Amino acid sequence: MTSGSAGQAAGSSVQPITRTPPRVQRRATLRTQDGVAIEAVYEPGPAPAGELAIVLAHGFTGGVDRPHVRRAAGVFAQGAAVITFSFRGHGASGGLSTVGDREVLDLATAVEWARSFGHTRVVTVGFSMGGSVVLRHAALAGAAHGGRTEARVDAVVAVSAPARWFYRGTAPMRRLHWLVTRPMGRVVGRVGLRTRIHPHEWDPVPLSPVESVPLIAPTPLLIVHGDRDPYFPVDHPRMLAAAAEGGAELWMEAGMGHAENAADDALLGRIAEWVTASWTSAIAEGPADAEGEELPW
Repeated sequence: MTSGSAGQAAGSSVQPITRTPPRVQRRATLRTQDGVAIEAVYEPGPAPAGELAIVLAHGFTGGVDRPHVRRAAGVFAQGAAVITFSFRGHGASGGLSTVGDREVLDLATAVEWARSFGHTRVVTVGFSMGGSVVLRHAALAGAAHGGRTEARVDAVVAVSAPARWFYRGTAPMRRLHWLVTRPMGRVVGRVGLRTRIHPHEWDPVPLSPVESVPLIAPTPLLIVHGDRDPYFPVDHPRMLAAAAEGGAELWMEAGMGHAENAADDALLGRIAEWVTASWTSAIAEGPADAEGEELPW
């Protein structure tokens, strides 16, 4: 759905704001490397959590002000600073949705914004489409052999993420493909779902989630999936976990449906605990910002 694969560009326009995290919510319009305006919200969390920030990546048709996104952010903000944002084509952000391709640039910009507040540990948590984006983003970091960059991450959580592209094995996914690929579907997306969708196919096809996972190590990775997910059945998380070859933790959640709408506060709290534990382990192992190659954006 784009003439160039995300992750091939270099640099970002995000400028440092301050090295002291503010203690009030801040809204801002960020600018991605390819020039798209992204709406974002920063919540400082509790005062002792200044080093850790969670960047939340929503699912397709979501957005920074959607109730379930705000609810998840509220749970995470009890223990860390949180950044939420709307992917391109969603909410008040500019551009058109490429359904997981160039959205990696949106996430990279949000991660850089978290770093600009002085947070030394940044963890990405993605839901559904956002889950595929956090996997691809982390894979680009892994492929760069630990390069020092403001867009690097220290742990990754993918919730209800697909393992492969173009999946049509369930009725909800067949409806989603109609929404994305047909002109009338894109009208429905724009008018009914406040989601503006790019009309062209991917060219080239970006790295798939299952191809991305082996490139993430040694960054800690958590895969969360419901056994009643109506979009992606349980072979998707199992494929992702198998591709990690022992480098990922898999939580199969009994009775859970799909993405942030189905993630209750108890599950979000457990994810936050895992994030905190991975952050604590990373601190014990030492600094994570050794010099190296730059990431490819």
